[in-house]
This record gives sequence, C-alpha cells and structure tokens, in this order.
Amino acid sequence: MKMYLIVTREEVVRIPPEQLTENVDEVVEMLTQQNFEGKIGRNGGLTVLTTNIERLGEGRIVHGDGAVYQGVKYDALIFIPELQEIVHGTVCEMLRFGAFVRFGPLDGLLHISQVMDDRIDVDVSNSRLMGKDSKRDLKVGDDARARVVAVSINERSPRESKIGLTMRQPSLGKFEWIEEDIRGEGPKKPKKKKKGKKGKKKGKKPGP
Repeated sequence: MKMYLIVTREEVVRIPPEQLTENVDEVVEMLTQQNFEGKIGRNGGLTVLTTNIERLGEGRIVHGDGAVYQGVKYDALIFIPELQEIVHGTVCEMLRFGAFVRFGPLDGLLHISQVMDDRIDVDVSNSRLMGKDSKRDLKVGDDARARVVAVSINERSPRESKIGLTMRQPSLGKFEWIEEDIRGEGPKKPKKKKKGKKGKKKGKKPGP
C-alpha cells in the first residue's frame, strides 16, 4: 500500500459569530485547513493537505450557540506509514542511541543497532555515527533508504508518533553505501575461520 493517498471527505466546521460577516467561502476554506491539516483522521492517516474545499448546503445553528455549523466537502492528501514500507529520508537529528530520519511529514527512529552490520562509535560532538571496521559514517543531512519496522501513531500529537526504521538489509542504507555496494567497493566481511579437527592425543608407546 502506498503511504500517500488522496481521499474525499465530508466534515463539519464551526464558523464563529465574529466571522459570519466575512466572505463565507474564504472562512470555510481557512477553517477546514486549520481543523484538519496536520491531524490524524478516522483511518489513522495524517492529513497533509486539504484542497477543493466546498460548502455542502446551508449551515445550521445550534440553540445557545451563536456560531454556524457548516458541512464541507474536500479532498485530503493523507500520509499513512505502513509496516515493511521502503522510505527515502534525510537524517535530521543524531543522538547517542541512534538517529532520526525525516521522511514525508514525520520522523522515524533509526536505532543504533539498526544502522549497519558493524560495531558503531558515536561522535555526538560532530553528530555522526561511524562503523568501527567499515569506517562508514552517518551524519545529519545524509540521505538514506530504510524500511519501516514499527509504527505507533499518536493521534493527539502526530509529531510524537513512534516509527521504527532499519537499514540492516540489502539495498538499504546511506545512498553512498548502496552505490559502493553496487560497484563492489563496499567493505568486505571478514571470513570466518574454519575450525580444524582436533588431533587425537598420542598415547605412550607400549613397553617391550
């Protein structure tokens, strides 16, 4: 499933009394954008953009409330992170336990154990992770390809959603690493030493 979708929705917006004298269509468009963009919808997707906004009939008044409740119809561009999806993103923050990668409107956590098949040194002062044997490094601003391995969406605060990523699979990682691997210039994995057969202990020669 693709992470970006366009869906048509019908909702209701509340037009405050002080805005009833303004251009209704402009007010409805502004309120629709304010109320739904950047929010998690009923299908669990984050609404990135609302377009083609139009009023549905006449608004209604609720007793005791001077506002008008107006039905609206609009197209929404939504973002739904899916498990096992491949994403292209940019490293936006480096911490001791890993890096945050921004893809689309959200950030995913690339834990230090999921960066590469190597032991890793953390260089916090230079915002960099470096492989001890491969000497490959990952720093803020690098572009990379990763796979989504965990998704926990925070509906109240989408920015605090927890999305786990990994780059420890073929064709994943910093784009420079992928290109090196294609050219056969990537770090060579050390060959495992074959265990030799233990020789039999020599016994004492029998006496004459």
